[in-house]
Amino acid sequence: MTTFDDRENAFENKFAHDAEMQFKAEARCNKLLGLWVAELLGKSGDDAQAYAREVVAADFEEAGHDDVIRKVMADLGDRATEESVRTKRAELLKLAKQQLATGG
Repeated sequence: MTTFDDRENAFENKFAHDAEMQFKAEARCNKLLGLWVAELLGKSGDDAQAYAREVVAADFEEAGHDDVIRKVMADLGDRATEESVRTKRAELLKLAKQQLATGG
């Protein structure tokens, strides 16, 4: 193998790792968002966990996270604004990335 091949493999591996970490961060973020929304809806325990799984599953409907926002907004009704949900999701994405980086 040449040095060029080694560098190419390294870049491909980094790209794959970064994509996997982003996927895991998004999934964790959606779970945290689901738990937050569940609390707003008065759910706890197993009901909250089940709701969080529904939110995670909603992310597979289309690319991006608008499908998740639509789902939780439909469930929340007038309990929160779309802006507050988007702001909370942004906060939770940062938290999810930190948790993954520290192994938490």
